[in-house]
Amino acid sequence: MQYRSAQHIEEELSLLGFGCMRFSRKMGFIDQEKVEEQLQYALDQGINYFDTAYIYPGSEEAVGKFASKNNNREKMLIASKMPHYMCKNLADFDRIFQDELKRLQTDYIDYYLMHMITSYDAWQRCIDLGVIDWIRQKKESGVIKRIGFSYHGGREDFPRIVDSFDWEFCQIQLNYLDAGSQAGLDGLFYAASKGLPVIIMEPLRGGRLANDLPDGAKRAFKEANEKRVAAGLEPYSMASWALRWLYDLPEVTCVLSGMNEMVQVVENCKLAGEAQANSLTQDEHAVYDKAIAAIREKEKIPCTGCGYCMPCPKGIDIPTCFRAYNTKFGEGWMAGTMSYIQNTALVQEPKNAGLCIKCGKCAKHCPQHIDIPSQMSAVEKAMEGPLYKLIKRFKGLVWKA
Repeated sequence: MQYRSAQHIEEELSLLGFGCMRFSRKMGFIDQEKVEEQLQYALDQGINYFDTAYIYPGSEEAVGKFASKNNNREKMLIASKMPHYMCKNLADFDRIFQDELKRLQTDYIDYYLMHMITSYDAWQRCIDLGVIDWIRQKKESGVIKRIGFSYHGGREDFPRIVDSFDWEFCQIQLNYLDAGSQAGLDGLFYAASKGLPVIIMEPLRGGRLANDLPDGAKRAFKEANEKRVAAGLEPYSMASWALRWLYDLPEVTCVLSGMNEMVQVVENCKLAGEAQANSLTQDEHAVYDKAIAAIREKEKIPCTGCGYCMPCPKGIDIPTCFRAYNTKFGEGWMAGTMSYIQNTALVQEPKNAGLCIKCGKCAKHCPQHIDIPSQMSAVEKAMEGPLYKLIKRFKGLVWKA
């Protein structure tokens, strides 16, 4: 196992982290025996970063049971998260945090995140509730060792959030398909320039980059693997190709993988012991370019997430709207709809396609020559149905609470 560090932490984090959201289940319940077998193997192979959250059903309890055995807790850096969006006051923060300590069977959490920050307004709401003093009190008492945040918003707000507090680490979604989405590569480089360790989530885009690639992308990786075999090297799985793209970036500190089968743990641990930063060749970068082009061909809107269309005078997050729309048609209704709701409705200032006034300023700057106003109408029709309107209508109750 390889390890990386950053300016704001003393300890080194394993390059591969164990994402604990997708634990193996049996009859609807977490298969504790199977999970502990996988966690123990990961720990024995050198993984030291284990990521869970309050809202992952049964996850904190499963991690806690494992950590309490055989002095495992001392070998683990446990990360968990505060669902600030469920909190109306500091009493809620305290109640949830104490529940997490009980679930994890511990008296401290190594890496603690404000979960799912979708905008600067979302973070400002936490500040207004008094969370900064709450964090400082918890750190002074030693029950929180490191404080950070996980980000699920657009690229514009990410630097503002990084600069708004003395964060010790952050977590962003990043993979070779999302280099220009959410915080993206720009966010990675910005956070790293500030000395923050950057934890990566969704390296496989919810499994899509491992199991649901279009034929053109599969062909690009297949041809690359044939060249590897001809050179006497082992071929890489689709998942390994995706992970290697991230490991190649020296600014990446730790990559979370939601492993739920032992074969995945074994393969991913092996790769994390071998892959080096800045090791991808020019030919290998070209393979990713071919795969991305093949994936984009299948998308409804050919948006690359470059952001040249921004800012919108009505506050619409155009790249995020298009990404959620493409996700709905490429990965399923649930994935696309939840992404759209999370990033355009569950924010203090709405950023949805329905706000478009057809001014056309965005289209003038689009390198892909997308007719953005027309596509905004398509996005609105597809994404802003009764469920969306209901959530958008009542989300104000959360912000005003």
